[in-house]
Amino acid sequence: MPTSSKAALDGRPRVVVITGAAGALGTAVAQRLAGEAPTDLVLCDLSAERLERTAATLEHVGGRTVTRVADVADPEAVDAAVSGAVDRFGRLDVMINNAAVLSSNGRIHNLAPEEWSRQLEVTFLGAVHGTTSAVRVMRGQDGGGSIINTASVAGLTAWPYAAPYCAAKAAVVQLTKVAAVEYATERIRVNCVCPGMFESAMSADIPDAARPGLTARHPLGVGTPQDLVGAFSYLAGPDSRWTTGSALVVDGGYAAP
Repeated sequence: MPTSSKAALDGRPRVVVITGAAGALGTAVAQRLAGEAPTDLVLCDLSAERLERTAATLEHVGGRTVTRVADVADPEAVDAAVSGAVDRFGRLDVMINNAAVLSSNGRIHNLAPEEWSRQLEVTFLGAVHGTTSAVRVMRGQDGGGSIINTASVAGLTAWPYAAPYCAAKAAVVQLTKVAAVEYATERIRVNCVCPGMFESAMSADIPDAARPGLTARHPLGVGTPQDLVGAFSYLAGPDSRWTTGSALVVDGGYAAP
């Protein structure tokens, strides 16, 4: 059996699409995947400027990088990103649905309907759109592919004052499991990574009053994007060829108690 991505793909670059690619985690994942094997990347996010900054960090590694402004809440935009990857590079090997938003901090009865709508549109339906677009391509190509959703321990546990985020991430976990079962016979693996709190622009928006409690729940301390990239590398590569439907928890011990 192959022991490297390069061997598994017979020397050709693997093709990877990442949404939410301009954030701290998306950038770190792109750097890790591009640095470990020949990889052609399509990086998607809302900000062209931030995407260009991410792409600039990849200039020293092999493979080609394309940036694309796309709102994952729009299924046509996601379809266009995926079809653009296929048009440019010939196929799609890995789809990473990483885009998400953080809802306002508040108890359920104080949250406006718009908080729920935006959270579900981006965090959950964004993963639905990415999965749908990816399987349309992967079903018809040799070797299937790997879909990786960024979920959260918030989808496995209860974060007070963050009900929309928790509910959306729980839905991402369940979407992952159902898709894994539906597409396994077509060699499409679907898994998700469940991070704890890590340093990012999103975590910087957590209210100061909530931060000490969350920090205390992580026995190994608050993480960094670099603490998470190994999980994505594993799920994107051939060593995970017998792994599907998994919610891989990388949380500094948050969910252990």
